[in-house]
Order: sequence, then C-alpha cells, then structure tokens
Amino acid sequence: MKKVWCVVLVVSIGLWWRDLDQVNSNEEEEDLRRDDFPKEFVFGSGTSAYQVIHQNCSLSLSLSLSLSLSLSLSLCVCARTHTYISSYLMVGGLQVEGAATEDGRTPSIWDTFARAGHLPGNSTGDIAADGYHKYKEDIKLMEETGLEGYREDFTAYADVCFREYGDRVSHWTTLNEPNVFVLGGYDAGNFPPGRCSYPFGNCSHGNSVMEPYIVAHNCLLAHSSVAALYKRKYQVNQKGLVGMNIFMYHLVPKSDSTEDIIAAKRAQEFYTDWFIHPFMNGDYPDTMKRIVGKKIPKFSKNESKQLVGALDFVGVNYYYTLFVKDDPTDLAEEQRDVFADMSVKLSATLGNEKAGLEIATPYGLQGVLEYLKQAYGNPPIYVHENGFALPHSTSLDDTPRIKYLSVHMRSLLNALRNGSNTLGYFTWSFLDLFELLEGYESSYGMYYVNFGDKQLKRYPKLSVHWYSNFLKRRSSIIHKDGSSYAPSV
Repeated sequence: MKKVWCVVLVVSIGLWWRDLDQVNSNEEEEDLRRDDFPKEFVFGSGTSAYQVIHQNCSLSLSLSLSLSLSLSLSLCVCARTHTYISSYLMVGGLQVEGAATEDGRTPSIWDTFARAGHLPGNSTGDIAADGYHKYKEDIKLMEETGLEGYREDFTAYADVCFREYGDRVSHWTTLNEPNVFVLGGYDAGNFPPGRCSYPFGNCSHGNSVMEPYIVAHNCLLAHSSVAALYKRKYQVNQKGLVGMNIFMYHLVPKSDSTEDIIAAKRAQEFYTDWFIHPFMNGDYPDTMKRIVGKKIPKFSKNESKQLVGALDFVGVNYYYTLFVKDDPTDLAEEQRDVFADMSVKLSATLGNEKAGLEIATPYGLQGVLEYLKQAYGNPPIYVHENGFALPHSTSLDDTPRIKYLSVHMRSLLNALRNGSNTLGYFTWSFLDLFELLEGYESSYGMYYVNFGDKQLKRYPKLSVHWYSNFLKRRSSIIHKDGSSYAPSV
C-alpha cells in the first residue's frame, strides 16, 4: 500500500545514493579544509549505545507517557576545559550497547520488536558491537581520529540526568526523530511498538487514524516539560541547552505546477513543522490543523506558553532529498491516516532517470538548513546525523561514503556562508553497528567491526583517514588513488 511504502521510505535512510559518480567531478576534487569553517564550529561522529554496547551500564529508567511512549534522553558531554572544541562523538543507547539481559536490564520496545523476528536475518541488538566491554578501545580510536567529545544516550528521568551529569554536559537532546517513530510505530506499525490499524498496516493493536497525532502531541509536551524543568532548576548554574532531533528531508516539488508546489509545502508541514512549529508559535501549523481537524489534540493556554521557547537548538538528521507530487485522492476517504491527510506522492527520483540510478542531491542539506533559517528565524542548529550506507563487508574501501560526506560538508559550508546559524556537524556513524530495521546487512560506520570475531575487532576504513585528516587540518582532497586520506589501512 502507498501508506506503508511511505513509512518504509521514512526509516530506510541513506539508501538512495547508489550512483555518486553523478556528483560533479570538480566538486569531488576540490579541497575542503577545517579552516573553511568557523573556528567555534563543532565536528563529530555518531553512534548509538543499543547498536554497539553488549552490557548496559547506563541509567535505564523510563518516563512513561500514553500509548507506551517513552522519553529517551541523550546527553552530549563537552570538554569544557578546551577553549576550542573541534569535534565530538555522539552515541545513543539503543544501537551500540547490547547486554540485553545483564545488570538488571529489562527489555525495551526495540528488544521486543527485534526478537519477534522483524529484522533481516532475525538479527537483534543483544550483542551489537559490544561497546560496553570495548569502550576504552573505542575512546582510543576516537582520540586518534581527532574527536574531543562524547555523547551517550540514556533512558532516564530528566531530573536525575540533569542533577548527576549537568556539571559535565552542555547539550541535551530529549527525543531522536519523533517524526519517524510516530509514523512508523503508530501509523504503519513497521517500527516498534508496532501499532496500527487496517487498511494502513497489519497489527494486532492500534489506531492509525488517531494515535499518531496523540503520540506526537505527547512527545511535544514531554520535551517542553523537560526543557521547563531544566530552565527552572539547572540552566542558570549549568548553562546548558536542551534541544530535539528531527529527521528532515529536502522536499522539492516534482514539477513547477502550482499543485505540486503547494503539496511540497504541505508535506513540509506534516514531516517537519509538526514537530518544530509548536515550539516557535505555541500551536500546530494552520494548514495541518485545517486538514486534520478534530483528530489533532489541542494545547491548553499553559501548554502553549510552555512550548514557546522550549527548543534551545534544533537537531537535524538529514540524508537525502524527496520529490513531492500532489495526490488529492486520499482526502476523499472517510478514514485517513497521516499520509492520507498529507495527500502527496513521494519519490526519490524525478522518474526520468535510467533504471537503478537516483539523483545525487548534495544541495539538499543546504536546502533544509536554509528552510529552517527562513521559516523559524535562523535558530541554532546541529546536524546530528548525515551519512551513507554500504553493504557490510570486509572491504575497507568506502570511497562512496567519502564522496557523500564531502559534498554534503560543502553543502553545509554554502549554507553557513549564506548565514545559517548551524553550529555543528556529526557524521553517521563512527562504528559499524546494529542498524535499526536493517540489522547487520548494511553499515554507515567509518570503522569496520568484524561481527564474526568474538573480539569484535575494529578496523579503520578509508573514511576514517579522510575525516581525521580534515579534522587535523591536513589535505582532504579526494584523489582517485586514495593517497591523500588513506596513508595506511
């Protein structure tokens, strides 16, 4: 069904850049240097604890909301002794840690979902990359790469996190990609906790028509509550910031018709503005309210007041561009899920390319950053995820990943030169890990992890040398022989 396909498209990120030779060759060879970026700009790389760590040593409490929603908190530890911070690592709880039954850890919704056989090869994150036991080795690799900071995810009560870690934490992220888990988990049901209703998905429980809007509403209120707590109790002394990560597409009209132009704007409201507009204006976007009607919950006056200003920064997870075509037929249906309310057709191509080739669109990152600048008054932004998936293999030559990252970093630089208030950029991901919904079949990592080896040894790919040279202010030109960024492997 179209609706299910749309959600698969939402969560199967980074798989469209199959032919990066379409990127302009001159742009590939152009030297990109750390000094091209502002001195205070932060660079880093990301991973996730559930996808790496084999034993859970983190706080593991849940703030339960309706419809089994949990508030997942992540923290970014900043080396405050450094006056110039060049780079960080970001790591989340789910995809790195493993050790699903150790130290009193109870199953998360992802554990339950994976163990039910929903992932390729019946894979789970029970072991992942065993980051708990190997964290000292990984920190050494981070240091060698040139990273200076580390972020680790916690499912914990915010007050405990702020109290216990606030003296070492500068940036807090409450929710990662709520727009993805709302649509996948409560509309199509192909994302945990797997709730949906016919004909929008095949689940034993759920309501695709109503629940996505309720869960999204609770996400927004949860974030604003945590932000209010931090501002009231901790921010004056700790001087930290609280933000949220949004998965963003660069949404482009498929044609220059008025209908497609309006459809692209409408898609932007449903995918992005749904989760940002309330923090800037205290309510949902007008077009969205008009289309959705009574299904979308209302904020009270106090809730609206607390929402405004609750987002100190916007975290952006970006991978690719989608083309939008108007599709009003769904609006005639009596029962509509989010995708029917949106009434668009989405595609990764314009439809006139050769079979198997997708359009390389590095300008998309610049597009989403400039959209946020124009729509929301240029808020502080951190690009928390940007990366490229390749099949997991023993090959350490990941030149396509280097090309992808290089052209996107140049797109980022163009946005900065146009005035974007973007303050940091994190590649996804630092290590090969347990990819959500894809298991171990594909990888975004710059370090290869041998999952067949009991020691789970790490090996640097070409992208490690390229990124390290960039961070350490050496040449980052992408030569065809790899010599500038891969002195040894």
